[in-house]
Amino acid sequence: MDLNSSGIGGIHHVTAIASDPQRNLDFYAGVLGLRLVKRTVNFDDPGTYHFYFGDESGTPGSILTFFPWPNSHRGRQGPGQVAVTSFAILPSSVGFWIERMMRYGIQYDGPATREIGFDSERVISFKDPDGLLLELIASARASDRAAWEKAPGIPGEHAIHGFHSVTLWVEQGGATTQLLLDTLGFRPVSEEGSTQRLAVGDGGPGTMVNVRTIGGFTQGVSGAGTVHHVAWRLPDQATQLVMHDLVSSAGLDPTPVIDRRYFHSVYFREPGGVLYELATTSPGFAIDEPLERLGERLMLPPHYEMRREQIEAVLPQVHLPQPLTESSFLTAGN
Repeated sequence: MDLNSSGIGGIHHVTAIASDPQRNLDFYAGVLGLRLVKRTVNFDDPGTYHFYFGDESGTPGSILTFFPWPNSHRGRQGPGQVAVTSFAILPSSVGFWIERMMRYGIQYDGPATREIGFDSERVISFKDPDGLLLELIASARASDRAAWEKAPGIPGEHAIHGFHSVTLWVEQGGATTQLLLDTLGFRPVSEEGSTQRLAVGDGGPGTMVNVRTIGGFTQGVSGAGTVHHVAWRLPDQATQLVMHDLVSSAGLDPTPVIDRRYFHSVYFREPGGVLYELATTSPGFAIDEPLERLGERLMLPPHYEMRREQIEAVLPQVHLPQPLTESSFLTAGN
């Protein structure tokens, strides 16, 4: 994949907050058919799970992760957040996904036609059980990205092909957009109303961000059903250090490089309040379990392994996935 001059290739992952761990697994692995590529713990809070969903190997650009804090309070979308997370599907899969939403009682809107410059795209909008705003966007280029094609009940040709884009809600879009353009190497694609689309790399699914200005709205509140942060992918640690310096020179305050075992991370908050991460593409999720067994058991970083018995005693029991029944998610997002 072509990278822009800064080295950012697009979205690495999106991390959100959930409440019930089993319901989260049932929805993303069961209904949406993403693969659970890693079940581990929040490295900063080992009493909580950290689930990673994606394609077969957890390719950067396909990874949606969750901190499922049981009984956590409900968050609220607003300025200073990634408000909408959008997945890519093939145009021929729109009918399949509408039927699947209906089968499982998931409320949805669409398919609506969204005008993007001189082009348009068909969009299905819905929420997860905690109220997280999601979209399926039909793209002829979805096949450029990998998919998990072994999900029960979802034929491979209708599988989700990673991310399409994320939509930021900010009070004022100017500074947010300028950072993306001047420091992170994005380029403008289109502007419709209060929303500007930017992209990096090849401009296909997984490389796009929408900046929506929503001045006057109440600030977003973190909690279940909201995005914690979005991570941009970098090819290696050398590029990460270069980007660290660029972000610092832009007057922001990036963290030191943090080892997240499956990638290395740098965090900072952009001018509109959205938490960004710069994450490397390696070493990947097969570093501690084989590809064919990803997500089957709880994996702990070495410094927590000696506490495995204590950690497992605290974590809720989960299994993947619960058998799905029609209307299982009738109350999703309500």
